[in-house]
Amino acid sequence: MAEIIHLDAETTIDEILKVLDQDAAVIIENVISMDAVEALKSDLAPYLSKEAFGRDEFTGFSTKRIGALIARSNACRELALNPLVINVAEQYLNPFADGYQLHFTSAVSIGPGETKQVLHRDRGIWGGYLPRQVEPLMSTIWAVTKFTKENGATQLVPGSHKWDKERKPDDTEIAYAEMNSGSVLLYTGSILHGGGANKTASEIRTGVFLHYALNWLRQEENQYLSCPPSIAKELSTELRSLIGYSKGGYVLGFYSDPYDDEAKFESVSPENMFSKATDSFDSLPNPEELVDKTS
Repeated sequence: MAEIIHLDAETTIDEILKVLDQDAAVIIENVISMDAVEALKSDLAPYLSKEAFGRDEFTGFSTKRIGALIARSNACRELALNPLVINVAEQYLNPFADGYQLHFTSAVSIGPGETKQVLHRDRGIWGGYLPRQVEPLMSTIWAVTKFTKENGATQLVPGSHKWDKERKPDDTEIAYAEMNSGSVLLYTGSILHGGGANKTASEIRTGVFLHYALNWLRQEENQYLSCPPSIAKELSTELRSLIGYSKGGYVLGFYSDPYDDEAKFESVSPENMFSKATDSFDSLPNPEELVDKTS
């Protein structure tokens, strides 16, 4: 039976990256405190109490999914900026972009009787247009409740990011992300994975999904609608930048204020909506460097 490597929260970033390169998945145990877990449960409870079940086999007829977590949950805001995860995402995605962004947020509760989800690769959301050499995602699932094979722990196929596209795993090649509350699963966009089957009578398995992607790709969750400016103004500059209220390149993602009659905000960073703060792309390089970057 395949297994996912478990590391502790004191493990170096280099060691975590080594396991991600080898298996495309790793579990870091006990990253956040039980107080932080309880804060997550409290924030999510009003939304997960609704009858928000999936509409097909993929989303799960006994599975609840809610998004807009940055707008809805202070605890999720803290998770999104967790230093360990941020450092891993930055270094893992660095070879493929000038930066990264928060791409997707969701709280997922798998209820009793749910069947296993079909194995898939998350990079498929962009179709087949990204070369295999480009890894677009570094994703996380935070265990709000304990994850067990019986209650729907995520299925993963370690090493499948290096497989031929058509290869299918047998049962012995599938591992399960069993972990305690407060732990986090890190996995890439190229690994085969899927939600597990919940075979228990009464347990509900809840996880918080926060995915990080290259900053030049369109986000799966439209953060500007899920967290509009009226809410984003309450966030830190760092968190606003992470969800996309910043430029992703020297001209990528600028905006011009349609109500600015004095032309003070033409082709500027979205951060200008909230403050005079600058971002890392405010200063243009010399023309030769700019051309070189686009060649």
